[in-house]
Amino acid sequence: MSVVTEERLILFCKMEEKYEQKDAEYFVKLMDHDDYVVRTRATCILVDLGGEDKVQHISKVLKNDSNELVRHEAAFSLGQMGYSSGIKPLEDATKNDPSMFVRHEATIALGVIGTKESIPTLEQALKDPDKPVVESAVVALSNIDFMEKLSKNEKFAKLTGG
Repeated sequence: MSVVTEERLILFCKMEEKYEQKDAEYFVKLMDHDDYVVRTRATCILVDLGGEDKVQHISKVLKNDSNELVRHEAAFSLGQMGYSSGIKPLEDATKNDPSMFVRHEATIALGVIGTKESIPTLEQALKDPDKPVVESAVVALSNIDFMEKLSKNEKFAKLTGG
């Protein structure tokens, strides 16, 4: 049984066309689609289209989407974008998301962004009841420390931040 239904396949082809046209607004609208697979893909595509103006849309997904996989991808995406405007939504997810899966990814994303502003949230994450979140906080804090003290190559530090 194929997980790519005919309806999804048609939509994915349309998404590819809109991606080639760099139609960011189309993907913003898809973030409210009924299908979590479509919402996940739309989130990732918005990141690739770039621009700090996309942070608000991805942050909304991180805060409000009903599916933890979609929220996880939103957290990952905010980390990859690297904008300081993504820090507050990631901190909120690290502290409050009901899913360990999402808290872990938000924690890692804070380490990838790598600012000292996130240290109190990451130190709080060291007390999370779920071991993967605690371990992610250790990695994130280590990366921030490394970036602050030693790194001469920001790209290297971001690639190794989680």
